[in-house]
Amino acid sequence: MSNRIPTVQDSETPIRKHPGKGRRKGRAFNRGRQTQAEALQELQLLLGERSRARDLLIEHLHLIQDYYGHISAPHLAALAEEMKISQAEAFEVATFYAHFDVLKEDDTAPAPLTIRVCESLSCQLKGADALFEALASSSDSEQVRILKAPCMGRCDSAPVVEVGHKHVAPSNLEAVQAVIEGGEFHPEKTKHISLDAYIAKGGYQLLRDCIEKRRTYEDISGVLNDSGLRGLGGAGFPTATKWKFVRQAPGPRLMAVNGDEGEPGTFKDRHYLEQDPHRFLEGMLISAWAVEADSVYIYLRDEYPHIRAMLQEEISALESTGLLEAGKVHLRRGAGAYICGEESAMIESLEGKRGYPRQRPPYVAQVGLFDRPTLVNNVETLFWLRDIVEKGANWFSSQGRNGRQGLRSYSVSGRVNKPGVHLAPAGISLAELIAEYCSGMENGHTLKAYLPGGASGGILPASMDHVPLDFGTLEEHGCFIGSAAVVVLSNQDDMRSVALNLMRFFADESCGQCTPCRNGTEKAVQIMEANDWDFPLLENLGQVMRDASICGLGQAAANPVQSVVKHFSAEIIASSGGQL
Repeated sequence: MSNRIPTVQDSETPIRKHPGKGRRKGRAFNRGRQTQAEALQELQLLLGERSRARDLLIEHLHLIQDYYGHISAPHLAALAEEMKISQAEAFEVATFYAHFDVLKEDDTAPAPLTIRVCESLSCQLKGADALFEALASSSDSEQVRILKAPCMGRCDSAPVVEVGHKHVAPSNLEAVQAVIEGGEFHPEKTKHISLDAYIAKGGYQLLRDCIEKRRTYEDISGVLNDSGLRGLGGAGFPTATKWKFVRQAPGPRLMAVNGDEGEPGTFKDRHYLEQDPHRFLEGMLISAWAVEADSVYIYLRDEYPHIRAMLQEEISALESTGLLEAGKVHLRRGAGAYICGEESAMIESLEGKRGYPRQRPPYVAQVGLFDRPTLVNNVETLFWLRDIVEKGANWFSSQGRNGRQGLRSYSVSGRVNKPGVHLAPAGISLAELIAEYCSGMENGHTLKAYLPGGASGGILPASMDHVPLDFGTLEEHGCFIGSAAVVVLSNQDDMRSVALNLMRFFADESCGQCTPCRNGTEKAVQIMEANDWDFPLLENLGQVMRDASICGLGQAAANPVQSVVKHFSAEIIASSGGQL
């Protein structure tokens, strides 16, 4: 059977999009590809009674991708016709996201099974490159497609492979082959606290108190303000202040939850959602109540299909209790774009567009989703809300070390004996974190360096393992805490390879909207792939990206490289055969 995608010429009769009457004589159809009757019928059956609203474009692209394993040109044209948008709009969105396989007219469909091997830093440290080569050499290319992919949010069990939509972690050749031979690639199940169990322990009582006016907005926001709770997605903006800004904007208002943790080394949101989803959902609904948001949109990264399936079930169960109005919460699916972790790019994606960060001002608190004032919070920020209100501001703010306040969820991966999400006092040092929470360094490994805040947060040498890990403590060293993703490196790790891995990630994930980031990251990769690094040119590129990029991706992309040059230039020069 041929794999060739049907073309317009294969169709018996293309659908007339517009009658010729009223148009220039001789033009019976629109310019460009005509919609095929068969493709349109297949699409309509697939969509069923689902809304054709413009903001659902990405959701409908997922339906096609999931069902057919790719998105053919006829189906893309049919989707544009069905949604009343131009084919150019549909094409530019579909090709923007890494998880959509968009085929041109004469392209052949990809192999039936796709295997993705994570190539981000934590997985590279654990042998992902060798695993990729082993899988590529042992697989039937007609039946299996092997791809390298960015961070999958399972850095604590590196290396990670995704077979279809099933994660195999930690992975080796035998484990992956066993999953393939099993023939079932459905997402794994989460072992989470159910709705009944959560309610039995006092869950949703705080939400009831808010809805039934036993608690006021001033009560709740005052506790959060006193606790010092900040946005835990990376920016660290005070939560109570953000609520205030959104409430000051004229309604109607919306809320969007950022669950697109794509920063290499970060997996804390996944950890909390897998364990206690209703604690997050209650915090989310209290926040929506606080800013009087009509609807809530949860943007969850596509790498977490098991969490998406679980949340769909739990949200439906919550609606049946009457605590949640049916249709108030919309669960939306990312499509493999790190840039959509930036709040305005996420807003664009929620509207069914490419994930291009917006120029600011205006800020999303004033003009956000669908041009309405929008509260944007991270998953973990919302997770802590109930505990802080019920236990009091002092419970949270009294914890901390080295003069800092609060708790932090440190996602630790790399060369430690016990990687994972470790809840520890804010301001703890790396030395304390490794000794007290990670059971020390791996046998045979000595601390050499570490990333305190994920791929974009810079790199510090072992001699600085005493620096408090918190907001505001790392900036003077050219780093930042971000989402508290800590990747630990050892004497067995090559800093040239570490820096190149991180810069390749940023080059791949740049949305391409602005020249400093798009060209700067690509040029930096070219320089770093050479035997001798041009240090002055790397510094110049980094400065241009910091000064002129639209969003944080380009502004922070050079941080790890410049940290390596600052602290490990002797190693870089020696590895090229040169001398200081």
